[in-house]
Amino acid sequence: MSISTTDIVISGGGVAGLSAAAAFGSAGFDVVIVDPAPPVTDAQAEGADLRTTAFLQPARAFLDAAGLWSRLAPHASALQVMRIVDAGGAEAAPRVTRDFNAEDISSAPFGWNFPNWLLRREMVARLSELPNVRFLSGTGFSGILTREREARVTLSDGQHIAARLVIGADGRNSPLRQAVGIAAKTTRYGQKAVTFAVTHDAPHENVSTEVHRTGGPFTLVPLPDHEGKPCSAVVWMTHGPDAQRLANLSEAAFEDEATERSAGVYGPLKLASKRLVWPIISQLADKMIAERVALVAEAAHVVPPIGAQGLNMSLADLSCLLDLAKARPQDLGDRKMLEAYNRRRHPEVMLRVRGVDALNRASIAGSPLLRDLRAKGIEALYKLTPLRRGLMRLGLGARS
Repeated sequence: MSISTTDIVISGGGVAGLSAAAAFGSAGFDVVIVDPAPPVTDAQAEGADLRTTAFLQPARAFLDAAGLWSRLAPHASALQVMRIVDAGGAEAAPRVTRDFNAEDISSAPFGWNFPNWLLRREMVARLSELPNVRFLSGTGFSGILTREREARVTLSDGQHIAARLVIGADGRNSPLRQAVGIAAKTTRYGQKAVTFAVTHDAPHENVSTEVHRTGGPFTLVPLPDHEGKPCSAVVWMTHGPDAQRLANLSEAAFEDEATERSAGVYGPLKLASKRLVWPIISQLADKMIAERVALVAEAAHVVPPIGAQGLNMSLADLSCLLDLAKARPQDLGDRKMLEAYNRRRHPEVMLRVRGVDALNRASIAGSPLLRDLRAKGIEALYKLTPLRRGLMRLGLGARS
């Protein structure tokens, strides 16, 4: 049996896995990244991921070191203001609107928004520049045997690779996590998200707007203009059966319902993309390590799409893991390194999963009493300037 060797094998070629490959490759490690599905890098192609990702401020330094920021920056939509709108009254109209402005805590925006398909395109291009990174697109993880000094990974095409570290970035149903026997606790909310892009008459002015009513937030995130009109990506969280109903509506009927659900904050909304439906869950792995294995991103934790926490938690995982690897490259993937990673990241991840869970449960509130309490809570939070600024810093990744 022929066995090739490398420093790191990464299972998963999504945004997190590609980021990991670029970061570790740029740091000088030999990397093999595998994914059973070739990345879709064109918005019009079948299977394109039309969702968007907001990279918050702390992500920029990581992306820059990975050689990614210079590629992404020309496509960025800045997120200067996070606007919270409560429309939970008898009519679907704003009754409380509060702006959380990045200038209160920083000279930079909160972050920058990108379409996921574009992220994949630019990240794959970056990997092609790195001679020490091999991207085996269309080849997946099949099995693993770990020993104290190395892990032996079997791929779906029969290849065998010996590596000092194996990184699981292969999603919420991670085959690698299952193969090494790490359990995960899943919380289901009976929610799904409908994701799509819209154009509108009113300019978004780099404001990300969350409109709260029932079922979950309706979030509009700035995108570059589309065909000369202001454009936003939308994540519409609602009860599962209603999400499927919305996805099946005619375009005109859907636009009418979307405009009403948005409380008309940008005027009439017009579809600028296909509609996709995604299940909403929270999930947390019991631990983020096994022998010679580190879990990152959705293999380790999943949160509802609130406050741009998901991928930014993932990049914090990668940043921590990379720092440990660079500090002791000769001991890459050993027990001491992985225990330090789990000790630093798992408690922090647990707190954030619980925090986003609480925010999501508040956003689902349907009874008039609970909606009134939510509106009062937004007002009270905004008036307390030190608390407001502290929560904004916490949202950017500062430790609580």
